[in-house]
Amino acid sequence: MPDRVRFIDDYLLYLLARASHQIASEFYDQLRRRGISIPVWRVLGGLLGSDGETVTGLAETCLLQQPTMTKLLDRMVRDGLVKRVPDQRDRRVVRVVLTQRGVALAEELAVAARQHETEVIARHPDGDAIAIKALLRAILERHGPKRRG
Repeated sequence: MPDRVRFIDDYLLYLLARASHQIASEFYDQLRRRGISIPVWRVLGGLLGSDGETVTGLAETCLLQQPTMTKLLDRMVRDGLVKRVPDQRDRRVVRVVLTQRGVALAEELAVAARQHETEVIARHPDGDAIAIKALLRAILERHGPKRRG
């Protein structure tokens, strides 16, 4: 039955995960060559352009469990990439922010990430990237947990 399609070949969750994995692995190779772990990159990217995020919010953004995030942040504090600061509105809340060193590294990696994104987009017809990004944002908005600061 050559016309038969495997279930996963037309299953949205699989297609999203597989496409993400294939494209991300290209960029992750660049990170590995620079000695940057994927979780560190996610934290740097999640904080770049932010006034600070809670540990819980950052864990959700970075797709990590909170205990793992806490350990990672401890290492990143020791490495001088991030710091914990009290929230301006609620002193009981701690926010994570980039240090100057963290901003510099995050900006450098963001340039490489955008370059990789440009290369990926160039492989596809004009408009496809805009359409898929809009669709993915809509999916996240409609189906994802409400973002916590």
